[in-house]
Amino acid sequence: MTTILTPDTPNPESFRDATAAVDRLTELYQQATTFLHDAFAKAMETSAPDARVRAFYPELRFRTSSYAHVDTRLSFGHVSSPGTFAATITRPDLFRNYLIQQIGLLIENHDQPVIVGPSTTPIPVHFAMSGDNALNVPQEGAADFTLRDVFDVPDLSTTNDDIVNGTYVPVDDVRPLAPFTAQRVDYSLARLAHYTATDPEHFQTHVLFTNYQFYVTEFEQYAREVLRDPESGYTAFVSTGNAEITDPDAPLAETLKTPQMPTYHLKRADGSGITLVNIGVGPSNAKTATDHIAVLRPHAWLMVGHCAGLRNTQALGDFVLAHGYLREDHVLDDDLPVWVPIPALAEIQIALEQSVAQVTQLEGYELKRIMRTGTVATIDNRNWELRDQSGPVQRLSQSRAVALDMESATIAANGYRFRVPYGTLLCVSDKPLHGELKLPGMASDFYKTQVARHLMIGIRAMELLRRMPLERIHSRKLRSFDETAFL
Repeated sequence: MTTILTPDTPNPESFRDATAAVDRLTELYQQATTFLHDAFAKAMETSAPDARVRAFYPELRFRTSSYAHVDTRLSFGHVSSPGTFAATITRPDLFRNYLIQQIGLLIENHDQPVIVGPSTTPIPVHFAMSGDNALNVPQEGAADFTLRDVFDVPDLSTTNDDIVNGTYVPVDDVRPLAPFTAQRVDYSLARLAHYTATDPEHFQTHVLFTNYQFYVTEFEQYAREVLRDPESGYTAFVSTGNAEITDPDAPLAETLKTPQMPTYHLKRADGSGITLVNIGVGPSNAKTATDHIAVLRPHAWLMVGHCAGLRNTQALGDFVLAHGYLREDHVLDDDLPVWVPIPALAEIQIALEQSVAQVTQLEGYELKRIMRTGTVATIDNRNWELRDQSGPVQRLSQSRAVALDMESATIAANGYRFRVPYGTLLCVSDKPLHGELKLPGMASDFYKTQVARHLMIGIRAMELLRRMPLERIHSRKLRSFDETAFL
């Protein structure tokens, strides 16, 4: 039998204080990752040990035997029936405030303790080494020993979306306490750093997605303006490569390599600032970005991009507020069937409409001149106009679509799937059905003015949502029959 070397860990312990519980989770995680880090560093420097090296994620466990209904307006922070619930936890330092909040609600609502101890899920050595840029895990065959014979590597059986997709099958009658496993979170944290060229620590709880580089320039300019105002609440601006400034006049270091999805963060001390992600074009990028950002549990994400206007009455620069989605992006069909409706969320819709009115100084009937509410169609073929148009145009007309793009429905559908409040406000950049293609020189002064306003509208909407109580923004509309206690 192979000898397995593991760190000495304390026995599981009950906690009625959320902060103390998170402190123990942090202690267990640091102990486990330090053990793996030191063993791996030694193996790379000298030779691998004649034993397997293994450490485990910490686990949070909760039990209740009562059927009593919890008197709360929150859609989270409680379980719906008796049983045993558990979650593996990673990076408790990064998720400290979130964990304290979620655990505190669970203890308060059920008057039962939580139990903290080691889990039975090994930590892959790749994730344990993620904080050390000087020491990388080599690919299989590059080291002097077979990596998987000594250390644990990522395991797809615990790195999936079964919980959020509603397909998870409990093991030993233990039901999930959180929407993601620790390995799934670690995987996404690593992917975020790769795709966005910024560390997960910088991400804020309000996320804007765009498909137009112009908005990045506008976002940086706005960030510098608010950093000059000590009353704004914003404390720093982070660009790609983790270049961070607190001085509004300080230069930003250039990124040596442009990431696939350049990301920028306007930070607040409590993490409630705004992150802007330029996802580029296409539903695949939109899914990739939201798949990974979801593990950070943002309070809202919005798409503020460009679209094709489908009605002759629209003008370049008009806004479209999505209240429904025609999904022909296909990237989520296996996770969220197309027959699942993606509803508009009243809280998001109101915030976006109020923001458009504030920025444009138009209200009521006058606002209809530049903004249309309706269905947004999302497709996966950018050059759909070059094929036989009769089929697509008929479907677009039957759906009552007023705009078409390649990202919005994907972002909204993944928001629905991951229980992240979502919304869409687009700006019309072309009208392919009416002879106004997206070609150089076609932009009018009105269009240029509206584009400049567009990002500000998204920022205003996020600031309105930030002031909204959690029980309103995270409503029960996005929760299924048997939800996890954690948001």
